[in-house]
Amino acid sequence: MSQQIKYVHTNLIASDWKKLAEFYIHVFECKPVYPERHLSGEWIENLTKINNVEMNGIHLQLPGYTVNGPTLEIFQYNKKNNIQSHQINNFGFSHIAFHVDNVEEMVATVIENGGQKYGELVKTEIAGVGKLTAIYVLDIEGNIVELQNWEK
Repeated sequence: MSQQIKYVHTNLIASDWKKLAEFYIHVFECKPVYPERHLSGEWIENLTKINNVEMNGIHLQLPGYTVNGPTLEIFQYNKKNNIQSHQINNFGFSHIAFHVDNVEEMVATVIENGGQKYGELVKTEIAGVGKLTAIYVLDIEGNIVELQNWEK
């Protein structure tokens, strides 16, 4: 029996969900998908395995997608795990990526809005794919974001 599978969202845990959501709305033109989420109760405790947990946040429509497209889910927990280690080669999810028209301009926009560069801007030819211009940057909470542009 085959199931239909559809990508739904990527979750990003924030120390200040409202501030981080505004960063993605302003810099990457994400759009809020209402309602805001305020989750608590036995069902979310069972799901997360965290007693007395509360989560607040919002889903953001990603640029280039319609209302029913995948979202970036930004949540904040009332109980925090303060271990934060954003390195490009950590196990698990590493970064999200956005295709942009002008990588250099977008780097400037990220920095103007409180983010920062993570790596250096690179331009390279990938055989059979095209010319890539890319850089990793950090959002305002230190999460890694790839900015890329492909030319065929």
